[in-house]
Amino acid sequence: MRADARKNRDHLLTVAGVVVAEQGAEASLRDIARRADMGLATLLRHFPTREALLVALLRTSFDELTAKADELETSSSPEDALASWLRDCVTWTTTYRGVTELMAAAINDPESALHASCVTLRAAGARLLTRAQAAGAARDDMDGTDLFALVAALAWLGDQPSLAPRADRLFGVVASAILTGTGNGTGKGLGDGGVSEGGAGADSGAGGEGADAGGSGADR
Repeated sequence: MRADARKNRDHLLTVAGVVVAEQGAEASLRDIARRADMGLATLLRHFPTREALLVALLRTSFDELTAKADELETSSSPEDALASWLRDCVTWTTTYRGVTELMAAAINDPESALHASCVTLRAAGARLLTRAQAAGAARDDMDGTDLFALVAALAWLGDQPSLAPRADRLFGVVASAILTGTGNGTGKGLGDGGVSEGGAGADSGAGGEGADAGGSGADR
C-alpha cells in the first residue's frame, strides 16, 4: 500500500472510531467520510462495507489489549495485572456498544476476520488469570473462557440504559468474586473505581455508544 493510501486508511479509522462511539454500529459511512474530509468512494475503496470497517477498527483495539496484557505480565504483580487488564477490557468494550455480540460470534467462528484476534485476546487474559491463580490471588475454579465471558457480561450491562447506573458497582462485585485478596498485589484496579469515565461508570448513564456487527452495507 502506498504511503498516501496508508495515511488515508489510518485517518479514516481514527475518525470512524469517534463516529462509531457516538452513533453505534449503524454509523453513517457518508458521515464518516465527510468528517474525515474524504469522498465516500475513497472510504469504500478501503472498506467496501460497514462490517469491513468495524472489523478493522475492532481488530486494532483487540490487538492493543493483547499487547497490554503482555506488558502487565512482566511489570505488575499477578493480582494487579489481572485487575488492570480486566478493567481496561470492560472500559473498552463499553465504548463501542454491541461489541460483545461481535466478540461472542467471532470467538466461535474460525471464518470470522476477528476470530484470530479474539482467540489471542482470550489467551492473553487466560495467562494473567493462571499467573494470579498460581500466586493464590485468584479463584482456581475458572479459566480464560470464563474470564472472556465475564468481560462480555459486564460490557452488556453498560449497553443497557436501565442497568448502566449499576454497572460500576456490579463490576466491583464481579471483581471481588474473581480475586481472593490473598496474593501479593492489592487488586486496586478491579475493585476500586471499576469502569472508568467514558465506559459504564455509575454516573455516566449508558456509557459510550458503540458498534456491533449489524449493518454490513454501505450508505449509498
